[in-house]
Amino acid sequence: MPRLIGRSVLLGLALLAFSPQPVAAQDFPSKTITLVVPLAAGTGMDIIARLYGEQLAKSLGKPVIIENKPGAGFFAATQTALSAPPDGHTLLVAAPSTLSYNQVLYKQLPYDPEKDLIPISHYLISPFILVVNPSLPVQTVPEFIKYAKERATPLNYSSPAGGGVPHFAVEVMKHRFDLKITHVPYRNSPQSILDVASGHIDFAFAEAGASLALIRDGKLRALAVSSKQRLPAHPSVLPFAEAASAPDYEVVAWHMLAARSGTPKPIVERLNAEMKRIMSAPEMQQRISNMGLIPLDPPSAEETERYIKADVANWRKILTAVGLAGSQ
Repeated sequence: MPRLIGRSVLLGLALLAFSPQPVAAQDFPSKTITLVVPLAAGTGMDIIARLYGEQLAKSLGKPVIIENKPGAGFFAATQTALSAPPDGHTLLVAAPSTLSYNQVLYKQLPYDPEKDLIPISHYLISPFILVVNPSLPVQTVPEFIKYAKERATPLNYSSPAGGGVPHFAVEVMKHRFDLKITHVPYRNSPQSILDVASGHIDFAFAEAGASLALIRDGKLRALAVSSKQRLPAHPSVLPFAEAASAPDYEVVAWHMLAARSGTPKPIVERLNAEMKRIMSAPEMQQRISNMGLIPLDPPSAEETERYIKADVANWRKILTAVGLAGSQ
């Protein structure tokens, strides 16, 4: 019996030696940190990730590099992050598709957003601007809705990579006001917006950063924003909820930093604290505002997880109402 107990103790010690040990925040990082961005270089998401990546490198004392993995519905970037060890050295710049609505939109996903990813920092809201070609005889949202209803042929609208938030923003409006309009999907956001400015497309819910210059130059007419609050960069444009007397209307995207599940809690908490310090700085908030986005004072990791749960429920309600739940 003593010999058996001795062997059991030795086996237990051996297993303990090979089992993962808690990682203290002060021991992190031990090597280069990679931020995986699901959009191409030069996009708003990429630019902001590079801004805070520089600040993270300074505060953490290790290089921070950007790895752009665009396309494939953000799946390529997500799989890259999930294939790395859960040690905080590979982080994912996430959007609603990654953590929220894909689990409603798709019948089956190659990953489980709730089990496979941990949200670390929620640092901005990305609303969209309802823009029309200036040749359309409308100046307000009520005029636009009336014109769309009375027009003999349906208006058409563009969206990048159909199935994203700009597409959903129009579909919710279409459903709410019983509009007959035609969707024209594009491969990328800049071209989808330029074709509204050139008159090939009638309207779109456009990314603010990609449309602000065209609005200022008079090549696009802005009617409303999809968030319930006004854009700091364009405060004269009303929220759609207010302009259309539709108080429950809000269809927005957001950016979050996320990690693979299993990343030690001390590392998650340290990254959350670093991002809160970096992203709440006045100069960073101003940079984000200037890009047509809404900066946030990042909440705790626990609050961010609660936000995600509520966001999933909201997308389930939205996509079910417009008939897109389980459509992919």
